[in-house]
Amino acid sequence: MPCEAIAAAPWARSLGRATGRLSSRCLYTQHIVRLRCHQHSPRRSLTTTAIARATVSSNKVTGIPTLGNNHSESKKPQTLTEKIVHRHAVGLPGGKLVRSGDYVQIRPHRCLSHDNTWPIAQKFMSMNATRIEDPTQPVFAIDHQVQLKSEANLRKYELIEAFAKEHGVAFFPAGYAIGHQVMVEELFVWPGTLCVGSDSHSNMYGGIGSLGVAVVRTDGASIWATGKSWFQVPPVTQVTLTGTLPTGVTGKDVILALCGLFPADVLNHSVEFVGSEETMASLSIDDRLTISNMSTEWGATSAMFPIDKTLERWLRNKATEAATYEDRTTRERLTHDKIDQLYADPTHIQADPGAQYAKKLYISLSSISPQITGPNSVKITTPLSELAPKNIKVDKAYIVSCTNSRSSDLKAAAKVFQDAAKASGSMEIPKIADHVQLYIAAASTTEQKIAEKEGSWQALLDAGAIPLPAACGPCIGLGQGLLEEGDVGISSSNRNFKGRMGSRLAQSYLASPEVVAASALSGKISGTGVYKTSENLNGIEFGYGTGSPASPLSGLESAVEQLDSLIDRVESSVLQGDDAAKEATRILPGFPKNISGEILFLDAENLDTDNIYAGKWTYQDDITKEGMAEICMSNYDPDFGSIAKPNDILVSGYNFGCGSSREQAATAILARQIPLVVAGSFSSIFARNSINNALLGMEVPRLVERLRAAFPSSEKVPTRRTGWTLTWDIARSTIKVQEGKDGECWEEKVGQFPENLQEIIAKGGLTEWVKHEIAKAAV
Repeated sequence: MPCEAIAAAPWARSLGRATGRLSSRCLYTQHIVRLRCHQHSPRRSLTTTAIARATVSSNKVTGIPTLGNNHSESKKPQTLTEKIVHRHAVGLPGGKLVRSGDYVQIRPHRCLSHDNTWPIAQKFMSMNATRIEDPTQPVFAIDHQVQLKSEANLRKYELIEAFAKEHGVAFFPAGYAIGHQVMVEELFVWPGTLCVGSDSHSNMYGGIGSLGVAVVRTDGASIWATGKSWFQVPPVTQVTLTGTLPTGVTGKDVILALCGLFPADVLNHSVEFVGSEETMASLSIDDRLTISNMSTEWGATSAMFPIDKTLERWLRNKATEAATYEDRTTRERLTHDKIDQLYADPTHIQADPGAQYAKKLYISLSSISPQITGPNSVKITTPLSELAPKNIKVDKAYIVSCTNSRSSDLKAAAKVFQDAAKASGSMEIPKIADHVQLYIAAASTTEQKIAEKEGSWQALLDAGAIPLPAACGPCIGLGQGLLEEGDVGISSSNRNFKGRMGSRLAQSYLASPEVVAASALSGKISGTGVYKTSENLNGIEFGYGTGSPASPLSGLESAVEQLDSLIDRVESSVLQGDDAAKEATRILPGFPKNISGEILFLDAENLDTDNIYAGKWTYQDDITKEGMAEICMSNYDPDFGSIAKPNDILVSGYNFGCGSSREQAATAILARQIPLVVAGSFSSIFARNSINNALLGMEVPRLVERLRAAFPSSEKVPTRRTGWTLTWDIARSTIKVQEGKDGECWEEKVGQFPENLQEIIAKGGLTEWVKHEIAKAAV
């Protein structure tokens, strides 16, 4: 039947989000109803904002970037995120002010890598790079497969250490600490700077006021070789915190509540937390680190806390320690003079008044109670008071990971056992339940020494806890203590995806260290009894806006913001002038003019990287392309390999590719000879991986909804051959979908695929592109 033309539908976008348009008309309606939720939609498209090409430069990251305004548009307000990116942007046109949506070239302050350092080094060498552009930028910290003592793994660690020595890079060996803890503990991260890591939990740096962003292996190699990489400034959500944190409630409970209450609101957004001095003082730095760390699972690209008095006190204490104790290596990076400089002008470390935010959310800390997420999803959040009466038996418990295994967490967990001993009138620490295994691992050896000095570590050992190295482990499904088939686990870590911590036939819950300890003691999901419910509260207070009392003025301001947002959307959705003349996309040599194939439908939301490429394979660097193809999606659907065919077009739901930054999530799909992935939306880290590895992607929510209407989820087919076909005419920026042999046929306008990204993909990915740029610079 003839195809129905759908002209310039504003919700169909290329992976590069080329139009900057509204992702769906329904979304606009939703925000008009909410009134206070202002959605700024940047008008700049990818075709008019090119990525500045990476070149070999003599510029160094020799210190902390200046905090002064270095642009001529200072009267135009910026979010703190935009300010920080601006300070780290390279090659901006004169007078250019960085805005959400812009593609810029960045020179990060620091770049972390861990066990993936050697694969990054191999990419670096394959680019024909011979020296690291700025050896002060990278930090190497071995932390993932520390428990694996195989000859191949130990040899890899030796190679990483030798590479670090050769290039003069800071190196931390296996068992010293988890990399993100190193970055904060050693003050490689600094407030007000842009720090990246080749790991998805680099968001954690936002806990001390740094813009912490995850990059991927190829980006790491590019940064080593050139000092720079590309970055799209995310939309920014302001989250206002009100009230104060009650006794018995932790930062972990705050982020678990946010994941459940706003499950999709901050997807691919940068988050800026704000609140009164009293509110923020109720959140310790360790609480903030937990919240920022797990903002990854919330869906955020980054999550920053303010550079405030609470942070200043923490920095002052660290600076005094550094000056007092000779063994403190932080004295190289932290002094009271640097802190004075940081706080000298508050306008440089705060968002400007009147800065535009994509969204505004609020939550009352005073109304939060202990929370549990799961099983097997961070977006299923339940108050402990509702879950505890169900008497859910626990088999394994974990106080581990970069999220919640600092000395304060270990102290809180130990106190559960110490209080139980006092309550029984005994001086002897009670044992965990007979059928439970409790695993503990400190975030660093420094944090473990503090816990040992305080007696917390020994109390946990006396209770029967099994100690693990100061490193990653069960959290990522590696090493001792993994969940087995039928097990129920409860963990203070950050991710409870199906199969993440062991068997995909186990159930996994997340909670605070205190609740994990109480559950291990009782043998079932339990609380500590410390939190007392207030009679004046009826659930968590949260919503859209700032949480301030409504008034005619605030209502008018919200209406004006919504009207401004509407104007932005209307103007950005209509091609005018030069944009109209450029509607036909120029196709570069080596880039396909069109892609066509049968639709393979994976009807799932939040299909994460552990499902695409299981963690147990991630650090086995010798797996062949054929082996990767065999593994691809096996943790999601063991039958995927027998169903998928070369040249299929994979279509899935929303937030596809969320989770870790592992590049194999993209390269395994390519190994299956699947040239294009279509989703309702992508996780930003997967989008980045796709571009860097030459996998094409596109967001088409309408296609997902039509597939779901035709193939109901009640039929429970995880991988379905649909008989539908999709053709992407890249030059015309349209897709055509044929819904089966005799079904409806329709066309839809999608965003133009920009030439700068075509160039990367046509070269075979960012590695080959950087190699080409280095060769050009050498001529």
